[in-house]
Amino acid sequence: MRRFLSLVLLTAVLAASGAELRFDFSKTKEGQCPAGFTNLLAGEGKPGDWQVVMDEVPPMLTPLTPQAPDVARRAVLGQLSKDPTDERFPLLVCTNEGLGDFVLKTRFKIVGGEVERMAGIAFRVQDEKNFYVIRASSLGRNLRFYKMVNGVRSQPIGTDVEVKPGEWHELTIRCKGSEIQCELDGKLVLPPLNDLSFRSGRIAFWTKSDSVSYFVDTVVQYTPQIPLGQQVVAEALARSPRLLELKLVTRGAGTNETRIIASKDKSEIGQSGGKYEAECLATGQIYFSKNSSHAAVVMPVRDRNGEIIAVARLHMTTFAGQTERNAIIRATPIVKAIEARIRAQEDPLE
Repeated sequence: MRRFLSLVLLTAVLAASGAELRFDFSKTKEGQCPAGFTNLLAGEGKPGDWQVVMDEVPPMLTPLTPQAPDVARRAVLGQLSKDPTDERFPLLVCTNEGLGDFVLKTRFKIVGGEVERMAGIAFRVQDEKNFYVIRASSLGRNLRFYKMVNGVRSQPIGTDVEVKPGEWHELTIRCKGSEIQCELDGKLVLPPLNDLSFRSGRIAFWTKSDSVSYFVDTVVQYTPQIPLGQQVVAEALARSPRLLELKLVTRGAGTNETRIIASKDKSEIGQSGGKYEAECLATGQIYFSKNSSHAAVVMPVRDRNGEIIAVARLHMTTFAGQTERNAIIRATPIVKAIEARIRAQEDPLE
């Protein structure tokens, strides 16, 4: 019990600590697209023209003295292309890891556009045909949420709100599990939304049609995602005090080479599996060995269809008279619990 509580406490601390992405466009030369992003296009028309430009930006905090400058000339991200195609949605996607739970804050300014004047953030982006987006329109005087699934837009959800062009506005998006919240200029402007279409994905800057829009001061605080394989290893170790070591081994796509995808010793992740793991993956054969310190069992891990998706190597405490049969009996419920967890979650192991 003490070991389990320690693991829960450690997990809570790690989850609470989180991580942060901060986009600093001052490191990119004016007229260039910042590194670490991919230029994509949803819909039709020409790709976006994303560049760093210089613009006057007011400070985030109220100046301490009246003599402090009201604005500062700073590097901001701009979408400058004016292609008026109606169903055209330029996306500049951050190539960082996909995010699940996060809080994003950014400032945007709608500079111009004849057909549309919009700016927004796409999130949990899978590709140019699958994502969520929250966008503001100065022409429509509204803020809307919708999702794109396989290139088809859902019905928008939103509210009427004044979005003045030529002025900086602050947008905050919060995602936790299936819940999505949005604030504009510090006010909650959408009721909490719930959707499970996308559990994680990348962040992207978004515009529509011929909208010319700027973005600056973008910060994302997020909870790092732990791969499912590593989660089930940690849970199994917490439940089974006599389990000394546990690792999951699988085969790379299109190759016969095995590799460790989860382990008590995280430094082993990515290393090759052994001979018995390879044979267990190929045939489902269970292997046993023991020495003075532990008993080892290699067993297949199967999905809901009975297909072998991984192999578990378990090292357990041993005792006088330890037999192969007894070791397999001890290992079986641990592996069955791993299989049940994987089947319930239906997420990839890594």
